Amino acid sequence: MKQTIGYARVSSIGQSLEVQLDKLKGCDKVFQEKRSGKQTDNRPELLKALDYVREGDSLVISRLDRMARSVLDLAKIAERLKKKSVALKVLDQSIDTSTSEGKLMFHMLGAFAEFENDIRRERQQDGIAKAQANGIRFGRKPVLSDEQQATIKRLRKDEGFTIAQLMERFKIGRTTVYRALGSYSD
Repeated sequence: MKQTIGYARVSSIGQSLEVQLDKLKGCDKVFQEKRSGKQTDNRPELLKALDYVREGDSLVISRLDRMARSVLDLAKIAERLKKKSVALKVLDQSIDTSTSEGKLMFHMLGAFAEFENDIRRERQQDGIAKAQANGIRFGRKPVLSDEQQATIKRLRKDEGFTIAQLMERFKIGRTTVYRALGSYSD
């Protein structure tokens, strides 16, 4: 007996699956999850849906980006479905891989989606580079100020403080002391 199997995904806990689930109401079974869409292996419900579908079934999603974020990932999923003789239906983009036109549209939209992600990533990298050029620092705030680092070097070199004494005096860990000392280690 042929079935329609739905799959719905949102990226974060704060997002709602409601709109997608509403579109998938006619499906015999729906798999759903709230996880990042970067890699198929990190989406257990998608993997369950891909294992569950049988020859002649249709896997239904609301939009292509709910299933994959790259053409490579999309191609792997498509190949897996093809081997099982399962059609993919994408509701919002009117794609049905059981037709030649649907297969063509599926691959074209996947390529455009990957291109868009690449452009977005490039813009993000450009923004980060510009911010760094303007003196904005990313990451964790330094534990020690430049003055404290200079003091640690002076105490170690001139007064013979041990690593343990420096750790106690500045209330820091061993690695932080060694970082402050740089290449100086006697």
